[in-house]
Amino acid sequence: MKRTVIGGFIMMAGLLTTLTIILVAALYVPSINSWSGSKLWYAIFGAKRYGNEVVDSLFLGFPFIVGLLLAILGLVILVMEYFDKSLVK
Repeated sequence: MKRTVIGGFIMMAGLLTTLTIILVAALYVPSINSWSGSKLWYAIFGAKRYGNEVVDSLFLGFPFIVGLLLAILGLVILVMEYFDKSLVK
């Protein structure tokens, strides 16, 4: 039971972080003037700077990846706990 709660909280923290970054980037997208690739992913991860070019990005790639890893880790903990209990019965 304790591992289920821990896995649930870890997964929810990762999902909250990731979804918050996506929401902030979606709100920021209309103010971007130049980009390469998808506007949403450019707002999150950014791109390399060339000369005097202004980079309109939030540069939230690292927290986004950490949020994804937390969500996956929490999901793995929950799946392991589910199959551990289902095999015992």
